[in-house]
Amino acid sequence: MRALTWQGRRDVRVETVPDPRIEKHDDVIVRITSTGICGSDLHLYEILGPYLEAGDILGHEPMGVVEEVGPEVRTLKPGDRVVIPFNVCCRDCFMCDQGLHSQCETTQGRERGTGAALFGYTKLYGQVPGGQAEFMRVPFGDRLPIKVPDGPPDDRYVYLSDVLPTAWQAVEYAAIPDGGSVTVLGLGPIGDMAARIARHRGAGLVIGVDLVDERLERATARGVTCLDLRRHGRDLTEAVRELTDGRGTDAVIDAVGMEAHGAPFAKAAQWVTGPLPDAVAQPLMEHAGVDRLSALHAAVDLVRRGGTVSVSGVYGGATSPMPLLTMFDKQIQVRMGQANVWNWVERILPLLTDEDPLGVDGFKTHAMPLEDAPKAYAMFQAKEDGMVKALLKP
Repeated sequence: MRALTWQGRRDVRVETVPDPRIEKHDDVIVRITSTGICGSDLHLYEILGPYLEAGDILGHEPMGVVEEVGPEVRTLKPGDRVVIPFNVCCRDCFMCDQGLHSQCETTQGRERGTGAALFGYTKLYGQVPGGQAEFMRVPFGDRLPIKVPDGPPDDRYVYLSDVLPTAWQAVEYAAIPDGGSVTVLGLGPIGDMAARIARHRGAGLVIGVDLVDERLERATARGVTCLDLRRHGRDLTEAVRELTDGRGTDAVIDAVGMEAHGAPFAKAAQWVTGPLPDAVAQPLMEHAGVDRLSALHAAVDLVRRGGTVSVSGVYGGATSPMPLLTMFDKQIQVRMGQANVWNWVERILPLLTDEDPLGVDGFKTHAMPLEDAPKAYAMFQAKEDGMVKALLKP
């Protein structure tokens, strides 16, 4: 089959690799029909090379059609249409029973002290082959895939793999009061969808912050009050307080993570660490890593006293300094973590109708063949051609 493989920093290639096969009795093989490129994929493209090996298959936002099932699979059959959550979880352990599928005890990376395995996402999270490919092996066939109806286009459902549950959890963790206010930092796919979900769930004021024209325009069209970081810069906190009676918003969602602008020294450290031999780079990133924290520090400034900061952007540094004095003084609550996809599926599925309240049918900006994936990664990383969300078609 053809699959997108990691080869080095900013070097991904579509290659012919062996077809996946049934390895355990509850596996299924899925023929991929659509698969997204996530902002987290750019961390692999740019930063997390020490945890990858040449030939690793990327991607964790796929959906498709079941081709083959293992002998113990009872709930799926060939021809069924499914979305694959990015968490590799059993849905039957203590953590999964708590709704913490990203902490699944069956697939935890105990050697490295990490949570549940993730599809297509480095040695830190199980090195499980991903879904930017023609076919994909999916374990826990009776429990993990999300079965969806035939008929509507893939665009209706593919975001159940990551974008929708990650954005939903970001809003849930933000604990926005009814009619309250939230600032969303970063209007990429997750921030854009989080702003839509916040409005849908009754937030009175949703402020979006970004510096890419196309992203600002998309959010404005959905009723978000947008602030251009290029214009406001150091005055961002004042601009938000002017919109909130001088207090700041009830909540802030950091949908940026370690890709934040405005942190040149941390960016330089990331670039220096990446090319080092894995045996040297991994300990540095795990025990001395410093993230680009501009967005997270901004969140602490922007949130009102007693408010909540919800972090959905991915961070990787182990020693990143945080303004704990300010956080304590302002009595801020902070919630964060990988999305627990299955915890939110039943709340999201009823919204994926022809009425389309969240605008999923028109959410993508680009659809490209799998063979063009290297080009798509480069475009997404450079924010070219108005790319906000790209779907690959194997």
